[in-house]
Amino acid sequence: MARRTQEQRKSETRSRLIDAAAELFAAKGFHAVSAEAVADAAGRTTGALYSHFGGKEGLLLALLEVWKDRTAAHLAPGLAADPDPQAHAAAMWRSITRPAGDRGDSWLLLELELWLHGARDAQAGSPLARRYAEIRRELGEGLADWAAATGTVLPRPPEETGALVLGVLLGCALQHRLDPAAVPERLVVEAVSGVLGAHSVRPEGPEGPENK
Repeated sequence: MARRTQEQRKSETRSRLIDAAAELFAAKGFHAVSAEAVADAAGRTTGALYSHFGGKEGLLLALLEVWKDRTAAHLAPGLAADPDPQAHAAAMWRSITRPAGDRGDSWLLLELELWLHGARDAQAGSPLARRYAEIRRELGEGLADWAAATGTVLPRPPEETGALVLGVLLGCALQHRLDPAAVPERLVVEAVSGVLGAHSVRPEGPEGPENK
């Protein structure tokens, strides 16, 4: 029982540090927030933060992995049962642009914080590059599995497909963050469907009501 209690405490400490970092990093920026500030907000010691994550960089990577895992778990059941590529594209887009109360807004800002940190710091850039490589691989494998299950032929190798889909989603999300009306879901769905070789058909042709 004592061992179980200790593991529960470790898990709670980890969760509290991740939650505190998510709020602070997204609101103030990675470099503007100290390890001490995160620990204080979580009601834990700085030593606990370093023990669990090795520092702020490790904490940022960890909380983004939590986001990725939660998003994948949320998307998987519906996508596995739906052969429509447009439904896949819409679901992925909504996972990135979820309301701020659901942390969709915060996660995008955190992703940018991590990218900026990695782009400016060569030492941090290597694990970041590996992280993106893993995301491209996992996304490509998921799309390849979907294609095999639905009899769809992807026009590109899985990892290249993953790279393009990720690029469309993140690039559109950046624009959407500042001007949502300029990047409607329809546009993103069409772009991702195009990458998958399945262009959507617009009602009433190019001048249909949703394009006016």
